Amino acid sequence: MTGRPTRVLVADDQEDIRSAFRIILDAQPDMTVVAEAACGATAVEQARHLRPDVVLADIRMPRIDGLEVTRLLAGPQVADPIRVVVVTTFGLDDYVYTALRNGACGFLLKRSSPTLLAEAVRAAMSGDTLISPQITVRLLRDLTAPPPPTSGRADRARLTDRELQITRLVAQGHTNAEIAAALFISPGTVKNHIAGIQRKLEARNRVGIAAWAWNTGNATP
Repeated sequence: MTGRPTRVLVADDQEDIRSAFRIILDAQPDMTVVAEAACGATAVEQARHLRPDVVLADIRMPRIDGLEVTRLLAGPQVADPIRVVVVTTFGLDDYVYTALRNGACGFLLKRSSPTLLAEAVRAAMSGDTLISPQITVRLLRDLTAPPPPTSGRADRARLTDRELQITRLVAQGHTNAEIAAALFISPGTVKNHIAGIQRKLEARNRVGIAAWAWNTGNATP
């Protein structure tokens, strides 16, 4: 660990929103806003040039919307993806599903608290996916991601009892810290288990784990 602050790019077509996010994030001891973008095309260009740790992307932006920004920076076909957290006024299911399938590692409503905004950036950096509490359980319960081409092998994957416990908790929207507390293990151990589960299920991230759990009936005991 270098101890350097997390570098954030803020993309939103409203200047007052960008300014508010900058104030919130720059006030965090472990974050710094390195750039702003008023449209999606500029966000993609700046992100590819600056390689920030996290991009905060609004959905409704000129030229390229935030969902396409997410796909271009974090999508399944991106060789070196950048973490993207989508922030929007609209919590529509289609937006949420598309953002997550395009590789987003967080989805927040703009009315979320400053604390939650900062926590979403930290979650992205630690490999968690933070979604606004108003939509978390609804989203994960209803998520029906299309199976990947290798789903035959993924469906036959054998998870250990501990891995299945963790998979269920991921599907219920819990963070690594919450899973660790529930199972009386360390967050580092949870992170290692999740990495193993991703390999077995051929899931890109914890959202893929949750989708597998709900689609196969493994989301609840």
